Amino acid sequence: MPEGPELALAGRYINEACGGLVFSGGAERSAVGRGPEVPFRSEAYRLGAAARGKELRLRLEPLGPGSPQALVFRFGMSGGFRLRPAASPPRHAHLRFLTRESPPRALCFVDARRFGSWRLGDAWQPGRGPCVLSEYQAFRENVLKNLDDKAFDKPICEALLNQKYFNGIGNYLRAEILYRLKIPPFEKARTVLEALKQQEQERRKKNSSLPPSKKLKLKRDNPDLLELCHTVPMEVVAAEKNLLDPDHADNHTAFKNWLQCYGVPGMSSLRDHNGRTIWFQGEPGPMVPGGQKSRKKRAGPKADPDAPTAQVTTRASKRRSRRAENPTTSAVKKEEEEEEEAVPDPPRRGRARARRAAAAAPASLKPEAPVQATRRRASARKGAGEVVIP
Repeated sequence: MPEGPELALAGRYINEACGGLVFSGGAERSAVGRGPEVPFRSEAYRLGAAARGKELRLRLEPLGPGSPQALVFRFGMSGGFRLRPAASPPRHAHLRFLTRESPPRALCFVDARRFGSWRLGDAWQPGRGPCVLSEYQAFRENVLKNLDDKAFDKPICEALLNQKYFNGIGNYLRAEILYRLKIPPFEKARTVLEALKQQEQERRKKNSSLPPSKKLKLKRDNPDLLELCHTVPMEVVAAEKNLLDPDHADNHTAFKNWLQCYGVPGMSSLRDHNGRTIWFQGEPGPMVPGGQKSRKKRAGPKADPDAPTAQVTTRASKRRSRRAENPTTSAVKKEEEEEEEAVPDPPRRGRARARRAAAAAPASLKPEAPVQATRRRASARKGAGEVVIP
């Protein structure tokens, strides 16, 4: 899911890729785009972008007569911008701006899952706090002066997703920030931040006589949580160098290599009170939602590409082949099968007990008619009946 760094990179991508281009016409909207029609048309105009937290503002500036038009985008879970030939736009392009080149290209807002949206105007969404990337000092002050807010009664991992105070922080960033400071994710947010406030006051007294260069070095070597809310996202921005192609494989590789906690083998995970997965190491803290046990991600064995593959038929592979033959199998049933697959079949005690009872019975007590023996077949599919063996 795009977070502050991804929005900042998208804004930089638009400015780098489209800075020298002239666009023409209006914005072409798809039938399923989650945003209004754009009431703008110009024979020649330029585009510029600016990001703030989890929003991106796109500005259309006419080169001749006419008024500019601004749009503010939210990326949802999969949104982003791509510059592609107009004749072959990417799939799920919901808003397109065409260049005046021949053949033309199109700057497209692409969103496969369609949670992203746009609105007209240049105003940022009300209620969002200062951006952790571009407005660090205002962001820090906004948090520390509002610690009485009930938002900080929640666990720190949940407070970090509150865009009123942490505009730009999302799921992977919160995990990375808390991991670096060894803060349990389910510690109360106010407890963590009040301790930070106290440490900051003590640090100022202690370092008051030090030269500015030493103060800066101490601060850089011992960052607090709010400082990491700024520097950790900046690391992501710095790690992704291929600004002119967001789909470049090197960007994904750089990001995966950068992660230290989020989805990394050996780390534990739990769901917070909002159902979002939080990754961490060590103890989770006192405010864990009830009835949960943390799960650790295991590292899968690395496959040897030269090793021969053994052909082994398992119950799971048989079920997969049946699903391939019958593509209407629901995802819910598949999940049920996978869950049941991990549960061993119970021992069949009923038949052994019946055999012992039959051996102990007197010979004269014979049934008048043959009795059909029944055996319940263990099945991974729910709703399986009984198999009658004559």
